[in-house]
Amino acid sequence: MIVKFLDLKAINDRFADDISHAFSQVTSSGWYLQGEAGRRFEEQYAHYIGTTHCIGVANGLDALTLIYRAYIEMGAMQPGDEVIVPANTYIASILAITENGLKPILVEPRPDTLQIDDRLIEQAITARTRSIMIVHLYGRCAYTERIGQLCRTYHLKLVEDNAQAHGCCYFPEKGTAASPTDSPATPAHSPAAPTHSSLVTRHSSLKTGSLGDAAGHSFYPGKNLGALGDAGAVTTDDEELAETVRSLGNYGSARKYVFQYKGRNSRLDELQAAVLSVKLRRLDEDNSLRRQVARYYYEHISHPLIELPAPTADEQQNVYHIFPILCEQRDRLQQHLAVHSVQTLIHYPIPPHRQQCYSEWAALNLPVTEHIHRCELSLPISPVLSAEEVRHVVETVNSFPFTN
Repeated sequence: MIVKFLDLKAINDRFADDISHAFSQVTSSGWYLQGEAGRRFEEQYAHYIGTTHCIGVANGLDALTLIYRAYIEMGAMQPGDEVIVPANTYIASILAITENGLKPILVEPRPDTLQIDDRLIEQAITARTRSIMIVHLYGRCAYTERIGQLCRTYHLKLVEDNAQAHGCCYFPEKGTAASPTDSPATPAHSPAAPTHSSLVTRHSSLKTGSLGDAAGHSFYPGKNLGALGDAGAVTTDDEELAETVRSLGNYGSARKYVFQYKGRNSRLDELQAAVLSVKLRRLDEDNSLRRQVARYYYEHISHPLIELPAPTADEQQNVYHIFPILCEQRDRLQQHLAVHSVQTLIHYPIPPHRQQCYSEWAALNLPVTEHIHRCELSLPISPVLSAEEVRHVVETVNSFPFTN
């Protein structure tokens, strides 16, 4: 028995008939870009996430890049402004910031959750800070009310990287969520531009992707909601931002042959939109199946050399795009699993501040981030894993031999 890390063929085979029908509808329509399938998915996904607007784009990196480019075009930011971002994120989060001439400020994650440490954010805020980007890494909600309050206090744009967390929920703490009409005094070193606050006490839960001012989503094939190629989206309640993002992704044009911005070509094609509409219908069910696997891992993995992230207070706050474990002997553990036919991946072997493309950060000391990147190993998790496969993974992990 070989336990695949992610069996994309098996995942997509479950949708084969519906995808074939959706493809047939698109091809017979004769309309392959900016047509009915794209509009339908944008409406469906905006409704699912709980935002007013969804703009389909070519991929998740473009989604984040276009958000910050739009804020620059709108005058909310300018090159040289700072964006706080988790130090242990995938590099796409940071590329979107530097692509726009903005300055990433790396903040360490919490060692127990692997998400940005909200206790360290305020000390990183300066007179040039204009935004906090939270990244719902591994499918786990990174938002906290402290982060929301910091954005309100310092008038910072809250941007979510929701590439790994489609369908994940946040549950506002009772009595702590502020109304969008709340407006604290502006600190002396903070910009006066208003910021959005979507957290309202009447909501029992909110989807990630609707918690801040805007969110970028990736539908790369391996995501919980995956297309059959590259695809992405921006969600927001800000109408001006939505219109600007849509124009920027359409060569800078809102009206044919009229170009307000120096834009780019970043659009969601009709075939991918049709696939996503089909798969969106089963996203919650598939996330539930992932949670069942994660629950078994939490209940049965027991090894003194292996550390699991702390579970969330409510399992709806994690959709388990990735199930990470930490082990100081990570490479030896990965080899042990491979010998016993369990496929694993590392997310991610080299932290952003150690990448050659950001050599200016080589002297940074980020011990928590470095520990995570040195020790992280991702176990198989998907909606098509069998009970037998999951048991085999656990038994193999628990049988990892000790060594000095």
